[in-house]
Amino acid sequence: MRLRGGARSAVMTGLAACATMTLVAGCEGLDTSGSLPESGAPAPATDGRSVSPLKNPDGTKPGLAPVTSETDEATARKLIESLRTKGRGPKTGYDRDEFGYAWMDTADGVPLARNGCDTRNDLLKRDGRSLRFRSGSDCVVIAMTLNDPYTGTTIQWRKQKATEVQIDHVVPLSYSWQMGSSRWSEDKRKQLANDPLNLIPAEGRANSSKGDSGPASWLPPSKQIRCAYVVRFAQVAVKYELAVTAPDREMMLTQCEE
Repeated sequence: MRLRGGARSAVMTGLAACATMTLVAGCEGLDTSGSLPESGAPAPATDGRSVSPLKNPDGTKPGLAPVTSETDEATARKLIESLRTKGRGPKTGYDRDEFGYAWMDTADGVPLARNGCDTRNDLLKRDGRSLRFRSGSDCVVIAMTLNDPYTGTTIQWRKQKATEVQIDHVVPLSYSWQMGSSRWSEDKRKQLANDPLNLIPAEGRANSSKGDSGPASWLPPSKQIRCAYVVRFAQVAVKYELAVTAPDREMMLTQCEE
């Protein structure tokens, strides 16, 4: 395994110390993984749990693993090419409340609904590791480790600083409003807002910088995840019969080129 910078130095120092102590105490417990667990540290390329969006069509499996093989990239481009395009409509009348109150458990027609746990905590449980729950609860997450796909960093999250991890709507609700959801039933809008296919826990600053942008205006900082991200954007658009803008579709195709 290749280790980076400080991680490699720390391991080499540990091994050197170990060599001088072997006859006395041995070296059990020395961590030579090079992992950097503190918040903001580079995350591993994969945590062994993240799943490619092409193998997670309902969004119930954790994470967002890169799309890397030529076969998968070709499948991704075919999916993106199927999207309809049109210009954004006006934002007139948009309000978050048009999609139901945030993180309801009662949005029928999507996975994880009516399981006794709100959508936000469902997503933290889906993607987080080393979960800690509020006393007496198997729902409310108060601490976890998140390998953030958008930034490629590891976040040690605590509920006291809740905004360090935000739940991103891959297809932003305002974007959907401008592309046609303004004419949907309230039930369908609630589904989009709470569908795990459209939701990814991510670093708060990255999510805030996205706003209601489509892929032509915003992509995850981590380049290795960009094809996977636009595939997920396309999956949501297909499921909910949403068009995307022509520049968005062009940018999406670019991310999954061979």
